[in-house]
Amino acid sequence: MLSRLCSTSRMTALKPFTRTFATIEVPVREALNQAIDEEMERDDAVYIMGEEVAQYQGAYKVTKGLYQKYGDRRVIDTPITEMGFTGLAVGSAYKDLKPIVEFMTFNFSMQAIDQIVNSAAKQYYMSAGDIACPIVFRGANGIAAGVAAQHSQCFAAWYSSVPGLKVLAPYSSEDAKGLLKAAIRDPNPVVFLEQELLYGTNFPMSDEAQGKDFVIPIGEAKIEKEGSDVTIVTFSRGVGLSLEAAEQLTAKGINAEVINLRTIRPLDRDTILSSIKKTGRVVTVEDGWPQCGVGSEIAAMCMEDDVVFDSLDAPVQRICGADVPMPYALNLEEAAVPQINDIVEACEKTMYRK
Repeated sequence: MLSRLCSTSRMTALKPFTRTFATIEVPVREALNQAIDEEMERDDAVYIMGEEVAQYQGAYKVTKGLYQKYGDRRVIDTPITEMGFTGLAVGSAYKDLKPIVEFMTFNFSMQAIDQIVNSAAKQYYMSAGDIACPIVFRGANGIAAGVAAQHSQCFAAWYSSVPGLKVLAPYSSEDAKGLLKAAIRDPNPVVFLEQELLYGTNFPMSDEAQGKDFVIPIGEAKIEKEGSDVTIVTFSRGVGLSLEAAEQLTAKGINAEVINLRTIRPLDRDTILSSIKKTGRVVTVEDGWPQCGVGSEIAAMCMEDDVVFDSLDAPVQRICGADVPMPYALNLEEAAVPQINDIVEACEKTMYRK
């Protein structure tokens, strides 16, 4: 008996003990907070600045607790002068710091667009590779609720047209954490487009994603749902709408594949085009305006690739925000942005059911 017990003990001792965590529900704002906290802890060169990020804990509470933990040298409240503090941050990135600039909303980034496009995005090229600019511009982007024309618009297509920038747009909490950590570690300027309406939304966070080493590579899209009949390509808030639309389509006998872009520049062309070649149909979904939008670029990709073009069984369908400034009235606001039914009808149209 004793020998058997000793033998069992030796066998048990050979098995390494690994602590695991259960999948938990985490709101997007907390996932972003975790990413910033972990990267500031990991690298003393990382700091954050913006309006109300420190003592007020952030307009959307994304920076909650960071001022108390890291102090006013690394969590910096600024005046209401986007051009000024963005220029300061870009300059510090030239000298080996890694700033995170928070815009209260990306609508206010228009005040600093010269610093982003002409300074941050072009410095590495104009210095012949001598001066990098490792900086993250982050904040709320896209449609909001009841804030009308000047505070409710998507800048994904704007910034994704600029060489030298990388542009990310997370959907879930895992997207938010993994992509923001990747953005902070990247040696290039990154525009990080969060969605105000998703900040308080809970998403499952896996054991892996709870770890401090969890990073999602820039430039890799995610197939959220596999399908065979039509490809829905979208990002940010559009992912949730598209997944709900896919459920309704399943009930109608249409098996839709849903691609979450996650990175808008550089686009994951391989994942997008491989899916379209498989299904033969594509619908793009975004909150931004139709002309020169992200969906326009995907449509162009389909036209320019001989194999993909030959595989299309129906014209590309685009679901976008209406080609108007965002209205204030609730009924007009709802009419101006993509709805689930719009996606369902577009997919049915590609199947020649409409």
